[in-house]
Amino acid sequence: MKKSIKDLGDIRGKRALVRVDINVPLDENKNVTDDTRIQAIVPTVNYLKERGAKIILMAHLGRPKGEKNPEFTLEPVAKYMAKVFGEEIVFIPSVEEAAPYVEKLADGQIALLENIRYYKAEEAKDDDMTFAQELAKLGDFYVNDAFGAAHRNHTSTAKLAKIVKPAVSGLLMEKEIRCLSQALDNPTRPFTAIVGGAKVSSKIGVLENLLDKVDNMIIGGGMAYTFVKANGGKIGNSICEDDQLDVAKAIEKKAQEKGVKLVMATDVLVTDDFSGNGTNKFVKINEIPDGFEGVDAGEDSRKAFAEVIKSSKTILMNGPVGAFENPKFAEGTKAVLAAVVEATKNGATSVIGGGDSVSAAKKFFKAEDFTHVSTGGGASLEFIEGKVLPGVAALDDK
Repeated sequence: MKKSIKDLGDIRGKRALVRVDINVPLDENKNVTDDTRIQAIVPTVNYLKERGAKIILMAHLGRPKGEKNPEFTLEPVAKYMAKVFGEEIVFIPSVEEAAPYVEKLADGQIALLENIRYYKAEEAKDDDMTFAQELAKLGDFYVNDAFGAAHRNHTSTAKLAKIVKPAVSGLLMEKEIRCLSQALDNPTRPFTAIVGGAKVSSKIGVLENLLDKVDNMIIGGGMAYTFVKANGGKIGNSICEDDQLDVAKAIEKKAQEKGVKLVMATDVLVTDDFSGNGTNKFVKINEIPDGFEGVDAGEDSRKAFAEVIKSSKTILMNGPVGAFENPKFAEGTKAVLAAVVEATKNGATSVIGGGDSVSAAKKFFKAEDFTHVSTGGGASLEFIEGKVLPGVAALDDK
């Protein structure tokens, strides 16, 4: 386990250099349209504030590619955060100008540094620590609360932690690691994983790693058609990766050897027009007619998935089971999530990890309906794959 801010001693008057993930969506008038990521860092910032630390937040917005670009300024985010925290957030326009701003900070005051990705050295793959040393001058200890960027080996997420000590996790990072680790390494059984999404190729690592851990695996979404085709089924115009057919067969074989119950859709909703305005009908998953593509789990499949989920004590969901962005193709994903919510009410631990499943969970339910909804898309995916996340590895061990 890694040290967290709870393991720090007296921090009054000390400068906390805090990496956060506030890469929030903005509209054309630079208004924040979804503040989930800002709300997620509030507990950590308030914890440091109440203990009198001077707080210097570092973050990125979008992909400015190492250049100062006003389109990606964090200034409107600082203004929005002022409303959230009920006080002015000191905005620091650049790393070069930061020192006098930091010196003037009062105990418990919050500052936000301009977009850290304005600097090429932030994302540089080399071992050069010059930029890290520049940033290190601004803090007495380092906190990483940016789980969403923990899979990046960047200066502010990993290199800095090697120079500024102590280097600890924030409360959000701590919760992410705890919830994901608990689900993967110490699950109450039966443990069910729901793996969806379009491509087998992007989820091979997830499938492989989870087969060593779960009792049941539900495979849904576009990747299911690769499995169907590998077994000689007719998939019409459905999405399929022909170069992954052998991988699909190998995953089925491994599941059999491990005694993992693979649960696949038996029927699907198909369409001849992806906008949803054509002919939509239910068919057997291995008998999809030409000119049609599968877009959602069918009614029998939804019932079968729900049965497995409701009898589980630990549930990890990574990916939707249909093209839920279109309301006409959303019922399967909604039914799966409803079953997860019901299981959670009955005492199961549920973890939603990865971009699209998180979007779906928030679209149809509330975050508090689940045990944990991960804030990191790519980071949670790599964590579930069993990869080491540089931003976590760099922190001090307990």
